Amino acid sequence: MAFQKLSNFNKLLWLLLKFEFMIPSHALYVHWPFCISKCPYCDFNSHVRSAIDETLWERCLLQELVYTAQTVNKGPLTSVFFGGGTPSLMPPSLVHALLDKAKSLFGFVPDIEITLEANPGTYDESRFKDFAQAGINRLSLGVQSFNDKSLKFLGRIHNSIEAHKALTGAKKLFPRVSFDLIYALPNQSLSSWKAELAQALDYDPSHLSLYQLTFEEGTPFTHRRDTGQLHPMADEEALSLYLETQTIMDAQGLPRYEISNHAKPGFESAHNLTYWNYGVYSGIGPGAHGRCLIQDQKMATRCLKNPEKWTLQVLDRGHGWEDSQPIESLTRFEEAIMMGLRLSKGIPWSQMAALSETLTTALRNSTHFTTLMTEGFLNSEEDYFWLTPKGLLTQSACVSYLLNDLT
Repeated sequence: MAFQKLSNFNKLLWLLLKFEFMIPSHALYVHWPFCISKCPYCDFNSHVRSAIDETLWERCLLQELVYTAQTVNKGPLTSVFFGGGTPSLMPPSLVHALLDKAKSLFGFVPDIEITLEANPGTYDESRFKDFAQAGINRLSLGVQSFNDKSLKFLGRIHNSIEAHKALTGAKKLFPRVSFDLIYALPNQSLSSWKAELAQALDYDPSHLSLYQLTFEEGTPFTHRRDTGQLHPMADEEALSLYLETQTIMDAQGLPRYEISNHAKPGFESAHNLTYWNYGVYSGIGPGAHGRCLIQDQKMATRCLKNPEKWTLQVLDRGHGWEDSQPIESLTRFEEAIMMGLRLSKGIPWSQMAALSETLTTALRNSTHFTTLMTEGFLNSEEDYFWLTPKGLLTQSACVSYLLNDLT
C-alpha cells in the first residue's frame, strides 16, 4: 500500500516505529554493467558486449540477492537503486522479478524510493511504461547536455531532440524524475551554460544533478588531456560557473543539498542520502559495493568487477562477492566524515559520538578543526558541523586535512 494511502493513525504509527524505535533501514543497489558504448569521461564499471544472455543474468542477480538476504542483518528496504552501466537496457521483466524477490526477502517501507538510471538514447514509451509498472517510481535520466555539439564531445548516444523527448515522456510516466547535466566543458561559456540550465528549469524539475566535468584516471579524456589533445577549463572559469549555478538554483527553489545535487525540499534522493549519511546498504551485481551489517558488525563488501567472472562465481558459489571485511572503528569514523561533509547540512555530532566518543572529542579539539573554522571553511554548533560554501568548493582537501590530524 502506498504511504499516501495509509490512514493518519497508521502513518503516525509507522513514523514512530521508524524513528523512535529505530527500525534498521537498509538500501539496495543493483548494478547492470552493460552500455551500448563507453563514454570517454566515464570510469564506472561499465562494459560493451555484442550479446547478453538475459536468462543467465536474471538467474545470477536473483541468486546473489538471495545470498545477500541470507547473509546480512536485514531491515526493511528504504530504497532500491538500479545503476550502471545503462540499467534502462535491462528487460523490464528482470526489474519486476528483482523487486518482487527483494520485497519478499527484505520487506519494503511504505514510502520506498525505487530508482532506475536511464539513457535518453534508450527511451521507448512502451518499454519505460513497463518499467513504471514493474515498480520504478523515480527515473534518473543521464541527459548530460541539451547541446548537440557537447553531447557529441561527451560521447553520448543521444542528441538534444532525444533528450527532450525522453524527459517529456518520463514526466508522464513516473512520479519523480531527476536528470543529470555536465558543465565546465572545455571552451564552454557562462552564457551557453546558463542557456542549458534554463532549458532544464523549463521542465520544473524536483531534482537536478549538476556535475562539473572531471578527468578520471584511465579514461580517454584523461589520456587526451595528458597528451595535450584536450585542454580542461581553467579553475577560475569553472569556479565562476559553479557559483553562478548556485545562485540560479537557489533562486529557483532548488538549493544544493550535496556538492552536485539540488532538490526541492522533500525531493532529495533517499538512496544517495543513505550513502552520505553513512547508512546501511547492500550491493549486488558486478563491482557493486556494500556497507552492511553482518552479525551486527559493519562490513565492507565488494563484488567482482568483470561481468563474466562475476557470473561464473555466482553459478559456482551462489554469490559474486570478491571481498567482505570488517570496518575498523577509525575507518568507520573517517568514512562517515568523508561522506557526511558532502552534505550542505553536514553531520550530527551525535552520529560521530555513536561511532566513537574518543575520536569525536579528538576531532572537536584538533588543531586542524580549529584552523578550518578560523579560515572560514567549516562551521560547528552544538548539534552539527558542516562545511561552508567556501569549504564545499574544496571538500576533498578539507576532509583530508581534518583526517590527517586524527591519525
